Amino acid sequence: AQEDQGFSLQQPQTKVSVAVGKTLTLSCTASEGTGIGPVKWLKGWGNGNTTIYDQNKQDPSSRVTRAVNGSDTDFTIRIRNFQPDDAGTYYCVKFVKGITGDDEVFRHGRGTEVSVYEAPLVPGMVAAAVVLCFLLLSLFVILCMYRRKRQGGGGSPCPARTVAMDSFLCVPLQCCAGTPDSPSEVLDVESSHLPSQQSSKEENDIHYADLQPLPPAPRHGRSPGTAPTEYASLRVAAK
Repeated sequence: AQEDQGFSLQQPQTKVSVAVGKTLTLSCTASEGTGIGPVKWLKGWGNGNTTIYDQNKQDPSSRVTRAVNGSDTDFTIRIRNFQPDDAGTYYCVKFVKGITGDDEVFRHGRGTEVSVYEAPLVPGMVAAAVVLCFLLLSLFVILCMYRRKRQGGGGSPCPARTVAMDSFLCVPLQCCAGTPDSPSEVLDVESSHLPSQQSSKEENDIHYADLQPLPPAPRHGRSPGTAPTEYASLRVAAK
């Protein structure tokens, strides 16, 4: 504390440490009964100082505000969202009007050295991050399994009456053959229709048909010119 003609100014904090993004509080009190002049907070001293707070020039949008508005003795300030660039030494200073009309230093505090530090991770935040990573990994695995299933069952053996075209696709194969005594019968009725007549569910199917004549056989009363045939249908899902 500095005293002169009954005036005192106290800046009790010597060193303060604050986390990045938090609010810093700097304390300063002064007595009454001094000449005309404002109280200011300066960062640094000498020619390189910067005015952080001016009693006569308060800016509502500034990060620096008074802790007790309108007080003539309590000049404690708060600095919101403190950043690494804000670190330094802060001085609470009382000014008076000089002969030239400019503000001159009358009294000042000893200064408060302010440093910043990174806030440690809270255990709850770490646990939440682990759970989030686990959920994302599980979702990724589920999506891979679903996609593999859609592509053909993930390497499972092809069921009966199917042909393995590649490692991801099983193609159903339906065929029938006629005999000399009975005409050929198509097992899959739907395959006898043209693709344009298929239902919406089968619009993406591609049909392949191969008609081959059977070896000659006794006719047994069949009409001339009628030859038995063999019909095979191969259906592949269009990609």
